[in-house]
Amino acid sequence: MPANTQSLSYGLRIADLTVGTGATPTAGQTCTVHYTGWLKENGKQFETSVGKTPYSFQISRGGVIRGWDEGIITMKVGGKRKLEIPPLLAYGESGANGVIPSNATLIFDIELLSVK
Repeated sequence: MPANTQSLSYGLRIADLTVGTGATPTAGQTCTVHYTGWLKENGKQFETSVGKTPYSFQISRGGVIRGWDEGIITMKVGGKRKLEIPPLLAYGESGANGVIPSNATLIFDIELLSVK
């Protein structure tokens, strides 16, 4: 993680790569992002939207992992942020889809494209 990393609740760590100049989302708004996700333990990329259709979701409504909700809600449109998400705020003991193992810490690069 970059030198400007901040530690938040439950072990979530965030680092702004680029601070945006647009709106900050509020609960229930639709955020559109580009993202890339890696497993911290081995650096293996497991998913990306870059070069594909951006991903949209309602923030703070349970549609994404909690680490995304907490790590994105303070971003501004146009911003890029790195998130280090502990298992408690990701997929926990269950993992996901046979791709994310049990108790995995995840790293995401997020670019907030829009808020509506």
